[in-house]
Amino acid sequence: MDSKIFGIISILKSSYPDAQCSLDHKNPFQLLAATILSAQCTDERVNMVTPALFKKYPGQAETAKAPLADIERLVHSTGFYKNKALALKEASKALIENFGGKAPGTMEELLTLRGVARKTANVVLGSAYGIAAGVVVDTHVKRLAFRLGLTKETDPVKIERELMKALPQTDWIWFAHALILHGRAVCDARKPLCGECQLNRICPRKGVKP
Repeated sequence: MDSKIFGIISILKSSYPDAQCSLDHKNPFQLLAATILSAQCTDERVNMVTPALFKKYPGQAETAKAPLADIERLVHSTGFYKNKALALKEASKALIENFGGKAPGTMEELLTLRGVARKTANVVLGSAYGIAAGVVVDTHVKRLAFRLGLTKETDPVKIERELMKALPQTDWIWFAHALILHGRAVCDARKPLCGECQLNRICPRKGVKP
């Protein structure tokens, strides 16, 4: 393992040893739904919306039959609500018709669902099933990977490939969630707290915005 990656992992494990997905859910379907809603939206906001959504439509069967307008109403505050509501309804139908009513456990199958790209699929596989098929790349991971000198790419898929090559597969799931926590708490997009950052001594872009 590259010494730089080893150092980053060591520091993050000291600071965020139990990093995990912050989206509230009770099962793989609810995690899938919450992750679809998290696109261009904060996890905090999604966690404010999903209790009412899951109370009324707790699973894929209920969501597939739900009036689209009602789903739109319930998810409105997450933004892009029409697209997200349609994705929830169509993905739920596909789960019933194609996957026996269960969120599938492979990248290839998850990517067939409406509203699901690699980020969403990686969240579900990693946090619901413990399957390290890739590395979650959200806005925080993208920003921190660049600032830490782990990539020069801007495309999430290319960033993911570079992280998969650099990191031990056993750390793929945890690493992304640790970076997300660090991005929220310390390495802010506009005003990174470099003076307080545990990674300061090995970060090549201290205080520099991407």
